[in-house]
Amino acid sequence: MSGNALIPRPAATVLLVRDTPDGVEVFMERRHHQSGFVAGAYVFPGGRVDPEDNIDPARCVGLDDQGASRTLSVATGGLGFFVAAIRECFEEAGVLLAYDHNGALLDFGQPDVEDKYREYRQRLNARQVTFAELVDRERLRLATDRLAYWSHWITPNGESRRFDTRFFVAEAPAAQTAAHDDWELTDSAWVRPAEAIDRAIRREWVVILPTVMNLRLLAPHRTARAAVQWAASQPLPLPAQLPKIHQGLVVLPGDPHYEDAEDNVSAADRAAFEARYLR
Repeated sequence: MSGNALIPRPAATVLLVRDTPDGVEVFMERRHHQSGFVAGAYVFPGGRVDPEDNIDPARCVGLDDQGASRTLSVATGGLGFFVAAIRECFEEAGVLLAYDHNGALLDFGQPDVEDKYREYRQRLNARQVTFAELVDRERLRLATDRLAYWSHWITPNGESRRFDTRFFVAEAPAAQTAAHDDWELTDSAWVRPAEAIDRAIRREWVVILPTVMNLRLLAPHRTARAAVQWAASQPLPLPAQLPKIHQGLVVLPGDPHYEDAEDNVSAADRAAFEARYLR
């Protein structure tokens, strides 16, 4: 590894899935064309893990930091990834995976409830309230029990921004409606994984490699619940997918010569790799 390589920042992403008569759909959103990271690309809701994500474990259902850290193979702070995934899903998609003070999954079916949480979302994105304050004021418990650890990707060396990202999968609550935030994100869609890949192949959508690979993982599952159950049953630890370069080809863990590969992956290398996996 290069001595001046950037240390990847911790991040969390959610594959929010639902059932339709045509199969499983996943919620995807388009990043603003002026975004500092993957501008214009279609992604899953997600972002970096912030200090505020280290909230009281008593506010999380079915998981504490020790269990979360064991799942993610980190020494401490694992629960923050789960909390960040839920927070980012609310900030970016408007879906809050949480239980109310009666223990029921949040239901936005009543206009006054929907309006209240829409205002919370706006204030949260404007940094006028913290996520922990929202959770405490409304006596919520986060539905960390509904998140299943899906995959682990690390941005390769050579990028101007690097992230150590844990991907999770969760069934979308039936009584909430997902919608992009019209700030960092300019469009959104529920889409079948195969259709999203096809749009990427046709160059209708910009879809980066980790997103494509996670869509490929999702595509075989017939129901949202099956996808969550599959993720929860994976043997741990999950391998970190850190692309490297070997003799002009980008390789992933498990590929031949991965251990002999070089760390730095150029933009041209990455483009060639994405084209290879979009065939």
